[in-house]
Amino acid sequence: MAEVLGISKKTLVQIEKGRTYASWTQIVALCALFRDSEIIESVLGDRSLEILETIAHEEVDVPKSRTFGERVWWTEIKKIGTFRLQQNVISKHYRILDEQNYRWYSSFNKDEAIKRLEELARGMV
Repeated sequence: MAEVLGISKKTLVQIEKGRTYASWTQIVALCALFRDSEIIESVLGDRSLEILETIAHEEVDVPKSRTFGERVWWTEIKKIGTFRLQQNVISKHYRILDEQNYRWYSSFNKDEAIKRLEELARGMV
């Protein structure tokens, strides 16, 4: 694991024991390389890279990849027309999906997410 992340074994042990924190780069690498890991999924939910992208940019406001519209990790908050606002039960971030499960927006700010949902529903893409 240390070699894959580009850190020493000593540093990895320090991170594992909670004596130091992993850097942003190490966390991104870990999530990207092991995005299908059941352990990462149990901590961050099903879309760890989406969570990282939202943290990095504070919000994501362009149509992105298609999702599966998962119900396990997501709670539907509001639906207007063909768009629905969901909240991740673990990370607590919000996303807007269209009827074909394409992600249009992500943010940790609920008010901004609702505002964007209303704009999308009115056709103000």
